[in-house]
Amino acid sequence: MITAKNIVKRFGNLTAVNDISFELKKGETFGLLGPNGAGKTTTINMMVGVLKPDEGTISLNGTADPTRPEVRMQIGNAPQSIALYEELTAVENLRFFGRMYNLSGKKLKERVEWAIEFAGLKERRNSRVNTYSGGMKRRLNLACAMVHDPPMLLLDEPTVGVDPQSRNAIFDCIEKLIREGRTIVYTTHYMEEAQRLCDRVAIIDQGRILALDTIDKLIESHGGVSVIEAELAKRPDGNLNIPGEINGTSLRIETNNTLDAINKLAAAGLDVTTLNIHKADLETVFLNLTGRSLRD
Repeated sequence: MITAKNIVKRFGNLTAVNDISFELKKGETFGLLGPNGAGKTTTINMMVGVLKPDEGTISLNGTADPTRPEVRMQIGNAPQSIALYEELTAVENLRFFGRMYNLSGKKLKERVEWAIEFAGLKERRNSRVNTYSGGMKRRLNLACAMVHDPPMLLLDEPTVGVDPQSRNAIFDCIEKLIREGRTIVYTTHYMEEAQRLCDRVAIIDQGRILALDTIDKLIESHGGVSVIEAELAKRPDGNLNIPGEINGTSLRIETNNTLDAINKLAAAGLDVTTLNIHKADLETVFLNLTGRSLRD
């Protein structure tokens, strides 16, 4: 339903997107996970037709020109920079964006009412947007992207700058869209968001896709070893057939087979007072691929 093939975008000497390719099936939620400046927003802007690739092609539902009005009608775009009119109310914003997508009359009224309910703004529907909290603006931003009922949705960092309650409300909204079978591209630098919402994830940095797969397969391929840390009641005497290193009463085991290591630990008959297992997760994969140095 959405295909990007060898897309490149340059701004002067800077190559913001460098030979990226991916393909989404209908109903899939696809994450673009990367640090700030990785090329996520530039990719979204090419998909929606705001920017034109210098090389490569983007196809939406079989059409390779997202600037065409009939193609844009199939896309809902919730940009990272909130695209709302602050002096208008929620209803007025939704009516405006609905008319931009050729909605009118009964259909426009129905979709505005749906969007107000979807965003949880029924009690504040006639309040000006400049009186809204950051979370309310984010929910309305998403609702405006959905007012024309598009099958494809592009969400660029949709939870930036919101509190945990608002973030969870936005998750609930997105999960409702997922259950309805929408095709979603979701950009974020939050691991837990990608892990919760996405069927597949592409980890992107410096304009390139470093890895692309399901989360489980990314962890398997790039997560590295698990770490078992045990605290013993006393330092063991003699040489024991156990993996890892003992430092005083602390035992650390790095392993690709957690169950086997724990079985060996149990067979050694050690008096273990505490045991912690640190398994690789998406954050481990992300840091392994993009590095651990600070980015300013």
